[in-house]
Amino acid sequence: MGLTGTNKAARRRRDEVLERPQYGWTWKPLLVLLVLYLIVTLALGVWWSRTPAHPLAQETPASQAGAGQDGGKTVDRVVATLQTLLDKPGGYLGNDIAPPGVWLDNMPAWELGVLRQTRGLVEALPSLLEGSSEGLTSAAVSLRGNGRNWLYPSTEHHLRQAIEALEQAGPQATSASGGLATWLGQVAEDLDNTGVRLSASVGDRKRLAELGIAVSSLPEATSWYRVDNIFFEARGQAWALRHLLTALRQDHQAAIEEAGLSRTWEALMAELERSQRRLWSPLVLNGSGFGIFANHSLVMASHVLKARDLVRELADGLAADRNAAGKAATASDAAGTAATDASPKAEQAD
Repeated sequence: MGLTGTNKAARRRRDEVLERPQYGWTWKPLLVLLVLYLIVTLALGVWWSRTPAHPLAQETPASQAGAGQDGGKTVDRVVATLQTLLDKPGGYLGNDIAPPGVWLDNMPAWELGVLRQTRGLVEALPSLLEGSSEGLTSAAVSLRGNGRNWLYPSTEHHLRQAIEALEQAGPQATSASGGLATWLGQVAEDLDNTGVRLSASVGDRKRLAELGIAVSSLPEATSWYRVDNIFFEARGQAWALRHLLTALRQDHQAAIEEAGLSRTWEALMAELERSQRRLWSPLVLNGSGFGIFANHSLVMASHVLKARDLVRELADGLAADRNAAGKAATASDAAGTAATDASPKAEQAD
């Protein structure tokens, strides 16, 4: 009886195992898939967070031979800059709602800085270029609005619309230096605002005073989780300005040389280049003094404020040169009018 009961219990347990589904094994492959997914998204996040190269960064001397002849260089650079936002690894990330883009903040902040300077230049293009302004106005309208739209029409859709409008307007555009000083003045204001925001990320007010910053006018200290956002937004602005100013130099070379501002322009480009040096730390650090940690916000603020001063010098120099040229033209016209009026009187006297 005991043996028979044992056999029956064993058969019953075996039948229960066969009939009852066992799900304990499923969590293991699911866990493996989850780990692989996290590894892939982390790797993509690191790759997508790298600053892209500008497609027109390396122009040959032959491509620069037509400098100052038309406004095509500026339009081409603006188009290439907007295209970079779409074609870089990961595409445009500012409106992503899925990993890894949704948890990235450095690259979206960088994109915001690029968009800010590009929008400003596109708004000023009608005064910088002569020709059809309908396409330029359409491009400016397309770039307005929130850069985080992911529903149709998304930000990518607006960027493509702006690119198409600029490509249509580009062939008819020729350079006009009338609005260059005005646009540079606006850039100086943007850089000044960016420098203030970077300075608010620095905890040591004494070091800010050494840079000539009015500490009393600074806003409240930046929250620790936004320090890197402001840093990369400033980095994006400097990246965009560096490439846009390259094209403007080519299209307005004659006006810049006549105003004697070539060296100032080169100094500005060098300062913007320094702001793009590689960041070796995985985090934006805010050290102090000669400690073991760097203060990246302070270094970036130094570059941005120096660039602001150089941009102001360029804007003032171009405006002064334009005013002098206008006065000379007015004086010449007045002299010509006086000579014309004097001629009939001389004939009557004869």
